[in-house]
Amino acid sequence: MKGHEPPRSTSSCAACKFLKRRCSPTCLFAPYFRSDEPEKFAKVHKVFGASNVAKILVDVPENQRDDAVNSLVYEAEARLRDPVYGCIGAIALLQRKAFELQEDLAVARTRLARCAAVAGGGMTSSLSVLSDEDRFLMNSLSEIMMNPGWDGWGVEGLDRNSVELDRSGCMDELSQLPFPKG
Repeated sequence: MKGHEPPRSTSSCAACKFLKRRCSPTCLFAPYFRSDEPEKFAKVHKVFGASNVAKILVDVPENQRDDAVNSLVYEAEARLRDPVYGCIGAIALLQRKAFELQEDLAVARTRLARCAAVAGGGMTSSLSVLSDEDRFLMNSLSEIMMNPGWDGWGVEGLDRNSVELDRSGCMDELSQLPFPKG
């Protein structure tokens, strides 16, 4: 597997530079910690230690070492950012956001079904079933779509300063979307 590696320069790898030792041609760290990426090894060393990283690299098959080093770097960066939870904290955060988005999607589908039922069953008798927010949304959408100058949903005016965001950086409601001017 040595044939696919780029030729090594005469300089020491990042690991040997960090550990202040001579880098040999058979250095275990050299293919994975290049000399131009010293912070990569510094993070891994701070969390795992050089001897533990060497043991891991020896135990992992050579064709999987790149992935192992990438995983070690990711875990080290996550552990330095969040010493208690590490990458598990990031995973839990993403799972929570996915759950919240699934809930939001379910609410949006319910509201859409209600609006579709109103539109299909005659507007005058069914509008009383909708909440004020649903009626506003439905009226706004119908006004926009009936406008002869409407050319689609533009988001050129949408940035972080033009809408109110909640603590997670998401919009609170659909009503904050910038509708095209009529």
